[in-house]
This record gives sequence, structure tokens and C-alpha cells, in this order.
Amino acid sequence: MTIAKNSGYPETGVLAPIPTGPSAEVLLHGVHIYGEGDPQDVLIRDGVIAEIGDDLSSAMSEAGETLDLQGHILLPGLVDMHVHLREPGREDTETIRSGSAAAAQGGFTAVFTMANTAPVTDNPSIAETVWFKGQHANLCDVHPVGSISRALEGQELTEFGMMADSDAKVRMFSDDGKCVDDPQLMRRAIEYSRGVDVLLAQHCEEPRLTQGAVAHEGATAAELGLRGWPRVAEESIVARDAIMARDYGGRLHICHASTEGTVALLRWAKEQNIPLSAEVTPHHLLLTDERLHTYDGVNRVNPPLREQRDVEALRKALIDGTVDCVATDHAPHGSEEKCCEFDHARPGMLGLETSLALIAKIFVIDGDQDWRFIAKVMSERPAQITKLPGHGRPIAVGEPANLCTVDTSQKWVARGEDMASKSRNTPYEGMDMPVRVSTTILRGKVTCRNGQATNQDGPATTKANR
Repeated sequence: MTIAKNSGYPETGVLAPIPTGPSAEVLLHGVHIYGEGDPQDVLIRDGVIAEIGDDLSSAMSEAGETLDLQGHILLPGLVDMHVHLREPGREDTETIRSGSAAAAQGGFTAVFTMANTAPVTDNPSIAETVWFKGQHANLCDVHPVGSISRALEGQELTEFGMMADSDAKVRMFSDDGKCVDDPQLMRRAIEYSRGVDVLLAQHCEEPRLTQGAVAHEGATAAELGLRGWPRVAEESIVARDAIMARDYGGRLHICHASTEGTVALLRWAKEQNIPLSAEVTPHHLLLTDERLHTYDGVNRVNPPLREQRDVEALRKALIDGTVDCVATDHAPHGSEEKCCEFDHARPGMLGLETSLALIAKIFVIDGDQDWRFIAKVMSERPAQITKLPGHGRPIAVGEPANLCTVDTSQKWVARGEDMASKSRNTPYEGMDMPVRVSTTILRGKVTCRNGQATNQDGPATTKANR
């Protein structure tokens, strides 16, 4: 099936979703927009917000559908700048379809899937395949991230321009999983990226300082006999690349910031007006290396879980804007890759389906932030950083209907076996979650209903019937 250009965004050439027939009207009844004010009705027609008012039931056509969401909070659809959907190459752990379902259940309407697949996403044909498969799944927009270097080998740059001009419209490049540690190659990448206006996302890890490392270098690693991963391995690359972005002018993004020192460097860079942005993961905002005492491989992640002072510094930095946004670094792995000696466990954790609940708990329920803060760090800023049209937009008449609702009365328990992801490596197994995404809407199409991802024919595939 040929995918046509989206006439809604002609200036960007963003591709339209696979046609699904006439767009039905959907009425969201009784929602609190950004968690504020009295309940409102929001009428969606032809993929955009048509009306907002007290009672819009009379404005509905007979073909329309009403979703009773009394008391639920309405937010813009979430945007995740950093996920791993494993396709192509490791479809046993995740596919674009299963990852899209997990995204929809987490409230996401757009995700950026990293290039470290097999084969690597280092050319337009692979990028277009990923994009088209995401559009066929039609549960969220799956944007492929192109690799900075061919085959992630750190030797030769990929063709940023060709991928950016392809049907996939690749707008971000990263060797995530590996650091572009060669300063000369990174300089060339920054200069090239500036010319084609794409974002570079750097995995900050000086590999000569992390060889054999599996845990944060500190008291816990020393006690457990685990090889330590020092903060300086991250911070030295952050400092180097911030200076490069200053001198060569490209847009640079720091993946999964994890240390107190990185926060200080980001603060300095922003004071110098360097075009540098950064993300932080839910697990680095909540978990510490104290969890490693069980030697459970589910807790191995890259960069590693740090200490409480790093957690506190990252939380403050997200609040004051030094760190721009939250990204899950959703990283599915098979059970055999996690149920093994800690040293041999593959790094990474699931994140798409638990992230909103965790961020809400940390900053709204247990903190002093509001739901507009959640919208900012999980939707608006990621969309701005990636220059992604149609997502992270204000909830207002005439805006694209990329939305999600949150039920603050529905508590749930995180269970890997209940998640839409094909893998189960969640570090939050058995943890109580205080809120739940109830509905996700992509361009007026309901992709998650009552917390369950959907498609045109019914519920998404689950572990029970796969």
C-alpha cells in the first residue's frame, strides 16, 4: 500500500497514516483538561479537536461515539524520544506492532525507535520499512532514528541527508548503545547535522572507562564485587560534546542523563546558550544501586542505576528545566538475557507502560508539580526538541487530536506478564501504580480504550493469546 503525503502538514512532508475509512466523531465526556477546572466535553471530528464545552452531546452525529471519562485528566498524547522496538532483528523480544501497543497503553502517540537493530538503521530503505510498519500498526507514530555511523562502527558517517529526505523523514540520529567516542567523527557529525537540520542524540560513555563495568562505581559495587562504572565516563563526553555544539552549531541531545555532574554540565551549557538538550529516564529518577544487592539482572541498565544524590539532582533538574524531558529508554529483553549472572545480563528495562504513572507519582502525587508539568516533560518538550509536528500541541480547538486521558482513581499493579510488550523485564514487578492511562487517541482514532490497546478489529495481541 502506498502512503500518501499528509495534507495536514504540507510544509513538513510528514506521511499520513494508512487510510482507515471516514473519521468518526468521538466525544470525550467530563474530562479535566490538564487536570484543571471543571469537567469539560471535548468533541473530536476529522482527526482534530472541533469543540470544547460544558455539554456537547447535542453536537454529535448519530455515527459518533461518546467515551464517558468523568473525572479523568486530559493531556496531549505523550512523545518518547528514546525507545528500542528491536525490529528488525530481535522480533522475539519486541516488534513494531507489540511496541506500538505498549506505547498506546502508556499514553504515547509518537515514539522514536533507536537504530541499533539488525541490520542497523543506517540507510533510507530500513528507515522507511520501520516507518511503514508503524503506520500499518496504526497505534502510534513510530519514527525511526538513523545511526550516526555506518553499522554503529564509529568509523564513517551515514547519509543524514538521504534519510532525512526519505519517506521516513528521519529527524534524529544516534548510535545509542554505543558512544560516538571519536572526537573527529563527532565534529563532522555535528557539522553535517547543522546543514540538514537534524538532531544528534549522544549516548555519553567513554568506553575506555567502562570496559567490563556493570554497576555504578561506588560503595555498593565494591561491596558486591561488581566492576564499577564511574560518573566521569558519562560526564567527560557531555562536556566534550557541549563544547563541540558551542563551536560547530549543531543541535545535540544527551541521552539518559544519570549523574549529578551531568546536571551541572548541562546547567553550564544552557547558561552559555549552547544548543544542548537532555532527557532522563523514569528509572534514573526513582531507583538507585541499592537494588543491586539481589544480583537480579533486571536491574542492570546502561548507564547504571546511580546513588540517591544523583536521583535528587536529576529530579531538581527536570523541574527547573536543566533536563528537558523524560524518555523511557524502553529496552525489551528475553528472559534468558536477564535470568543469568548479573555480569552477563543484557542492560535495559521496559518503560513504556509504567512511565506516566511513575512520573505522576514522583512529581504530582508525592511532589508539588501539576499535570501541566507532566504534559511539558512527557509531550511538549520532546515534540519541540525533535521538531515533530502535530504532537505535544496545546489542547485547543483546531489542534490535532493526539491525546491521552489518565484515570487517577484506578490503581494497578505492574506485572510483566500483563504488559503488551513481548518481554517482561520490568524492574517494577509487583509495584503499586497510583494512576493509569485510560484512553489514547491518535489523530482522532482511539488506540487505547480502558487501558487496553486496540486496533480496527479488536484488542491488540496479548501474551495470553499470542
